[in-house]
Amino acid sequence: MLSRALPPSGPARTLTGITLVHTLGQGLWMALHAIYATVVLNLSAGQFGIGVGVAAGVALAVSTPTGHLADRVGPRQVQIWSFLALGPLTAALLSVHGFAQYVLVLSLQAVAYSASRSARMAMVAGLIPPDQRVSVRAYLRATTNVSVSAGALLAGLLLVVDEVWAYKLAVVLNASTYLITGLLTLLLPAVAAQPARPGPALTVLRDRPYLTFVVLDGLLFMHNFLLDVVLPLWVLHRTDAPRWVIAAILLTNTVAVVLFQVRAARGTDEPSAAARASRSASVCVALACVVFALTENASSTVACVLLLVGALVHVVGEIRQSAGSWGLAFGLAPEHAQGQYQGTHAMGADLGKMIAPAVLTWLAIEHGTTGWMVMAVGFVLVGSAMPLVAEWARRSGDRSAEPVKV
Repeated sequence: MLSRALPPSGPARTLTGITLVHTLGQGLWMALHAIYATVVLNLSAGQFGIGVGVAAGVALAVSTPTGHLADRVGPRQVQIWSFLALGPLTAALLSVHGFAQYVLVLSLQAVAYSASRSARMAMVAGLIPPDQRVSVRAYLRATTNVSVSAGALLAGLLLVVDEVWAYKLAVVLNASTYLITGLLTLLLPAVAAQPARPGPALTVLRDRPYLTFVVLDGLLFMHNFLLDVVLPLWVLHRTDAPRWVIAAILLTNTVAVVLFQVRAARGTDEPSAAARASRSASVCVALACVVFALTENASSTVACVLLLVGALVHVVGEIRQSAGSWGLAFGLAPEHAQGQYQGTHAMGADLGKMIAPAVLTWLAIEHGTTGWMVMAVGFVLVGSAMPLVAEWARRSGDRSAEPVKV
């Protein structure tokens, strides 16, 4: 089904292959990074958390400038060199000694990663026709879920071995995927660099409607941590549901994204339709929060059923929110500055990642049903603002968006 949904253009298929290799390494390393830091490098859990937090802050800070670099130099060049840099920077973890070196390596990785991310989205904008960008982005997300899952499975095999050499092998494998990804990028056509224009270089920082969208999108993006972070703690501490339901929820989510993300993205290429998709997604996420709240005093069986129902409602919101986010990110950005605009768009998700675990966990675990209701109302309010922001953006600049139907 996914193969039929992929646009027939050659660049789209090449982008898919590149994504599969890159995210295979990501899935492997996501599952083993904390273990490598604490077991092999002998860092404390607190030092690991600080290191990851510093790297996230660095990536956030350089996201827009690296996107601008992709516009000026050409996104293919930036993507090639950023991935080629990530290879040795990742391998450098094999020779790290102490917390300071660990933070330094992670910070340098964050710069290269931020550049690759901005360039990758600029490549999509530069190689794919506007009416196919969201579909291609959806396909890339679906294939990412498959590849990340395969990487996590490989990590599980290394965890069974549970030897230092196995964890070091994971570093080597991850570094190799970056190098291969950089080389595979050579197969893509070059996207022309954009010449300098009069006025400020980082025009996106003066685009108030777009910046407002980025902030709102980041707040809405926080729902992604409900299944990964909040629900496992909720199941363990506030319900009578068995622990295995956590794995069932995550598996359900992964399969649903793979099967339905492309279909859910149809018709969201224009900002008005994308904004309405974000609004409807927020309602689904809010309904899921209400369903999750009902599990607190339910029997074990009823709690399991409600948790799975809530997960299904949530994934509908998740795939629609993703589609709406991409449609607005591409559609509200001027064609000559897609790199810096896509880099800035990624900052919203970065902000959501930084605040979501603490805030959402505090609301659910500390305040129970009331906390879930606050989340539900918050998501609906944020989603409801999206059509208004899209209309504001249309009126504020020379964009191709049609009048937004609120």
